[in-house]
Amino acid sequence: MKKLDLNKENIRSAVIFLSPALLSIFIFFFIPVVAAFIISFTDFDIYSIGDYANISFIGVRNYSRLFQDVLFWTSLKNTFYFVVLAGPLSVAVSLFAAILLNSKLVKFKGLFRLSYFIPVVTTLVAVAIVWRFIYHPKFGILNFALSFIGINPIDWLGDPNWAMPAIVIMAVWKNFGYNMIIFLAGLQNIPSHLYEAAIMEGANSWQQFKSITLPMLAPTTLFVSLITMIGFFQLFAEPYIMTQGGPMNSTLSIVQYMYQEGFRWWNIGYSASIAFALFFIIFIGTIIQFKLRKDE
Repeated sequence: MKKLDLNKENIRSAVIFLSPALLSIFIFFFIPVVAAFIISFTDFDIYSIGDYANISFIGVRNYSRLFQDVLFWTSLKNTFYFVVLAGPLSVAVSLFAAILLNSKLVKFKGLFRLSYFIPVVTTLVAVAIVWRFIYHPKFGILNFALSFIGINPIDWLGDPNWAMPAIVIMAVWKNFGYNMIIFLAGLQNIPSHLYEAAIMEGANSWQQFKSITLPMLAPTTLFVSLITMIGFFQLFAEPYIMTQGGPMNSTLSIVQYMYQEGFRWWNIGYSASIAFALFFIIFIGTIIQFKLRKDE
């Protein structure tokens, strides 16, 4: 194998080609993140926008305030509830759909892939508005369908006990198509001779799934689980459009609370501290998932 010639000319060319992307990342990602982290230690508010002299360094007061903020803990609890319920459900539905599409029994696979992926590329605002009509307590199609099996109408978005499960159902429907495509690619990379050998040994479908499909899909499952967890922790548009965080703050997510503090009440310093608290939570969740995968 020919060794890569890393002379000065090659290094200079690499730097020239990479510099536009690296510069963009530095300007539009690194600098804003550092600035937000610094702001989280100040009392930055609407008055500070007009005159930077109004900014005061307050240390970790914003972070200590989080521990005493009832709404912060409520939004955090709601977000964890959403992630714990919607995350595994989304992964399971995605895997199930991918296995069906990978089956030789299914025809018109391209049509089904397109149908399942359309919600992913559809504008979330439009999807949320349509689902508001589906969940309408009096005229919604969901309650109309449930009436045929004797279930009384449910106020899906007006009942604190049902509002978050309703958002979970919508979010899973909206996002599972993306994960399905990833799982489908992983399934198609599993060597077919493994299944042929298992069939010759008398393994049934469940044994093949448990002993071949799941182990071979482990890296794909880890990736899907991570991106699903990170995305769902950033829950915002669904409750913002469908419930405005209600009823009784039962669907208030941590990102929505951060938005309210920063852009409704202009407590930008406190809002930045909420953002970094969320970053820390996602970072810990990512480490836990990698640790669990490593121990398998």
